[in-house]
Amino acid sequence: MDDSTRDGPLTGVRVLDLSRVLAGPYCSMALADMGADVIKVEHPQGGDDTRRFGPPFVEGESTYYLAVNRNKRSLALDLKAPEGKAVLWKLVEQADVLLENFRPGALERLGFGYDACAARNPRLVYCSVSAFGHHGDPAWTRRPGYDVILQGMGGIPSLTGPVDGPPSKVGASIADVVSGMYATQGVLFALLARDRTGRGQHVDVAMLDGQVSLLTYLASAWLNAGVEPPRVGNRHLSVAPYSAYRAADGWLNLAVANDALWAKFCDLLDRPDLLEDARFATNPDRVRNVEALEAAIAPTLAQRTVAGWIEAFDAAGIPAGPILTVPQVLGHPQLLARGMVPALPHPTLGTVRATGVPVRLSDTPGGARTPPPALGEHTDAVLGELGYDAAAIAALREAGVVA
Repeated sequence: MDDSTRDGPLTGVRVLDLSRVLAGPYCSMALADMGADVIKVEHPQGGDDTRRFGPPFVEGESTYYLAVNRNKRSLALDLKAPEGKAVLWKLVEQADVLLENFRPGALERLGFGYDACAARNPRLVYCSVSAFGHHGDPAWTRRPGYDVILQGMGGIPSLTGPVDGPPSKVGASIADVVSGMYATQGVLFALLARDRTGRGQHVDVAMLDGQVSLLTYLASAWLNAGVEPPRVGNRHLSVAPYSAYRAADGWLNLAVANDALWAKFCDLLDRPDLLEDARFATNPDRVRNVEALEAAIAPTLAQRTVAGWIEAFDAAGIPAGPILTVPQVLGHPQLLARGMVPALPHPTLGTVRATGVPVRLSDTPGGARTPPPALGEHTDAVLGELGYDAAAIAALREAGVVA
């Protein structure tokens, strides 16, 4: 294990990562960033599916795979071979966490379901990420799911996009990423409970649950007031003006979230008529009359550049910001100052850049240390730690059990 993990809060925690694609690897990367020793178990033929996701590729490496697999060690292991199962049992017995995102029932059929693993290692935290969860209606728990499916079923696209347009998914894979975040939370909660009880437990994360959790006040509107939230484009259901607005040379976002800010806003625009207009007197009034409100402010906002407005709004304490492209975001000086675009040395690519660690701890910060591993890059090292000598490893490789 790389001793550069010594400063992370999860130093000494071993994670057996059987997951692939995005939700599970996002979770295991978060744990690895904070010092956990993550052993990424992949099939010897091909490995993680995302190694082939693309374009784009960089000299044969998938940028998708590179995004969420840093700080891990790769063990290429055939889980269906008897010898591969023997290796996996050794890993289970030594692990603190097992992470998987197979369809419910798949690992049970291989003999590595939660009950079997907990019997061998009662302290094991066993985290499962799936589309619809391991508990509930069997007609749903057995089903597969990808991000676009779960976004749609979670209600997000019904709220996203132009008012008169079709439903629109979020551009980023939020169903996967949110599930990875909740899986990280669940693992940490279970590890904390284990400190008190001495026992591990099963963490069951459903992608659908994660999407529903994002609805917050939108769900509450329906559950408690019987109001179905409409699609409002870039507007807010309960605050105005709160949207994207056209300036002279582009677009900016404004969030005039209370009446005090509204007064400042009208003063800055030199529009006392707006402040005196009864249709816009209070926030509920402005929400009810948002069409008239936006028509009234549009000509004034179109008179200055985005940068000019941002500077003026910032000086007045009015929340505003530019709408950036991905290249602009990743070159933003504040993100660069916070180390959010780290560069890692890579054995074949020279340097790999990625998004950084979004949680900053003052004393045990963790961080991006090692690049995403090549398939089976650490097979010999991991097997050696389990007690396999060179001859035994060679025999497993000859039999195709490892790579």
